[in-house]
Amino acid sequence: MRSHAPSRRPAARRLETARPETGRPPPLRPGNRATPWDGLRLALTLLTAVPVPGQGASRTPDRRTASAAMYWAPVVGLMLGGVAAGVLVACQHAHTGSLLAAVLAIVVLAALTRALHLDGLADTADGFGSRQPADRALAIMARSDIGPFGVVTLLLTLLIQVSALAQAERVGRGPVAIIVAAVAARLAILLACRRGVPAARPGGLGALVAGTVHPAAGASLAAAAIATALALGWIYAVAIAAGLACSVLLTALATRRLGGITGDVLGAAAEITTAACLLVTAIT
Repeated sequence: MRSHAPSRRPAARRLETARPETGRPPPLRPGNRATPWDGLRLALTLLTAVPVPGQGASRTPDRRTASAAMYWAPVVGLMLGGVAAGVLVACQHAHTGSLLAAVLAIVVLAALTRALHLDGLADTADGFGSRQPADRALAIMARSDIGPFGVVTLLLTLLIQVSALAQAERVGRGPVAIIVAAVAARLAILLACRRGVPAARPGGLGALVAGTVHPAAGASLAAAAIATALALGWIYAVAIAAGLACSVLLTALATRRLGGITGDVLGAAAEITTAACLLVTAIT
């Protein structure tokens, strides 16, 4: 199954080819200073379809800015989740029913991210399912077409997300559930970029962000998110913990299978975390 859409994963693919293949990612250097605004702009550029003024299309960000962007990722998730929650609330007032509301909320999330995370999920499934050596699996993931593993994984994940969110909406958890899931998904990206997790290839988005997050800082942010969710209800805290556990397992599998993370693996981590979180919030 081949995609003919010319705008498929534009931002991610530009970064996948922007960095030369010169070996392992360069370390964070003290001389390379990035302002918080630089990090937020890059986070919005990488993780959303929101146009950001001042972000040059041809400028390749450095790893200091990439590190700042990863720390902004949960905030970007909060923004995205807030918009999706707004869709659910609007549907409640319009009496559309929980299923249609869930579909529209997931569609809005996909649109706000250019479906890049979903695309990464499909490519990662194709790479894992190929049973090829790491270099061959990475080549499969870099192709523009989607294979049968990718199609099936994409459809099943979307079905889980929509049906779980619809159930959560029926039991009165919909808006909070989608916000929690969106934040957890970006936390999963942040944790996958912790030091000790290598990039699968020397160039690309994975090489840009791999190892840019201090493990203690990532763990602290995850703990803070779980504690905040616990104040809203224990089910939301369990949802974040379950989602992040799934993403950690995926990162470990990618490290063993591919040698590290790529931009596609980060997208897959976000979507799997979203599905796991929503699934937990649907439990009654």
